[in-house]
Amino acid sequence: MSTTQSERLRELLEPLVASQGLDLEEIAVDSVGRRRVLSVVVDSDTGADLDRIADVSRALSAKLDETDAMGEGEYTLEVGTPGAERSLTQHRHYVRATDRLVRFQLHEGGELVARILAVDEDGLDLEVPGVKGRKPTTRRLPFGDIDKARVQVEFNRKNDNKTEHDNKTEEEEA
Repeated sequence: MSTTQSERLRELLEPLVASQGLDLEEIAVDSVGRRRVLSVVVDSDTGADLDRIADVSRALSAKLDETDAMGEGEYTLEVGTPGAERSLTQHRHYVRATDRLVRFQLHEGGELVARILAVDEDGLDLEVPGVKGRKPTTRRLPFGDIDKARVQVEFNRKNDNKTEHDNKTEEEEA
């Protein structure tokens, strides 16, 4: 997709997405055989459920039908959210990833996997997991030290905030 088409689509769609209470994260046009697919990624601080995605999809479709932004040929519109292992590229992404485990590629060439504890204008406060029985440590990471960052999926995360009910065994509940 040309930069001008990308910019034109962003200018056209971003106000509409914002009016739905969402942020426009990405726009991509790909060719799939003879068809084109316009992929739009949206998000918000509170997430985007299926109803919000459907509402914004209908609004975007209507707006695109009114204009020639996609040209003459057929295309498919796909609207979704960033997904579980999203890249963090803007300040709001880091804020939304608070309490999540993130893999950082550092400018100095190293790699760090840590949990985001807090975010401010200058950087991040992180909890670095302990290794081989050691306790986790905290670390400050300035944004300027980060080359890339990607949220990591956790399948077996221990929840430190269990309620009393969660700690009961099946026998106690019976």
